[in-house]
Amino acid sequence: MSMHSFSTVSEFLNAAREMAESGRPFLAQLLVEEAADRAGDPAEADRIRAEWLGPNYRKQG
Repeated sequence: MSMHSFSTVSEFLNAAREMAESGRPFLAQLLVEEAADRAGDPAEADRIRAEWLGPNYRKQG
C-alpha cells in the first residue's frame, strides 16, 4: 500500500474527488475537512465545506 502526502488545499480536494468517485464518501469527507482546516481563511473554509458537503453542513466539534 502506498502512502500519499498532501501539502496543499488543492491536493486534499483532488484526493477527495478521487475518493468520492471510487465510492469512498467517508474518506472524501475527511479529506474535504482537512482541506478546509488548512485553508487559512475562515470564509474560504466555509466555501469549501458548503461546496463539497452542502450548504447545511455544520462542522462537528
